[in-house]
Amino acid sequence: MAFLAACQQDAGSSANVPGGGAATAAYDGIAEGDTVHFAGTEPFWGGTIAGAMLTYSTPENPEGTAFLVDRFAGNGGLGFTGTLDGAPFNMAITPGSCGDGMSDREYPFVVTLRIADETRRGCGWTDSQPFSGDAQP
Repeated sequence: MAFLAACQQDAGSSANVPGGGAATAAYDGIAEGDTVHFAGTEPFWGGTIAGAMLTYSTPENPEGTAFLVDRFAGNGGLGFTGTLDGAPFNMAITPGSCGDGMSDREYPFVVTLRIADETRRGCGWTDSQPFSGDAQP
């Protein structure tokens, strides 16, 4: 998965890596105990990640589907992997200003989601790092 390459974790935390560069520390901008919220448009989708449980929802399934995910901290963000209805589910969350294009909200994280062969883009936030703007746009 090319979009997850930026989130891959180096084996060493301070050792030199091949090519002369220094390895960087794993991303720690979202604590493991934080609940991560995410949302996207075109098509509409969203959900939460709490611990190892991810709930993914759509307008057709507003209650959402809950499933287990593995979390890994890469150099520039977090990755979450699992299986949704038999399809590979891969999500990358990286720090950066994000707008949903439909409201005046500004989110602190960019979300890239790949389900099977379909890639979606959205925004994310946590309880400790909320979005700014109207709570009810």
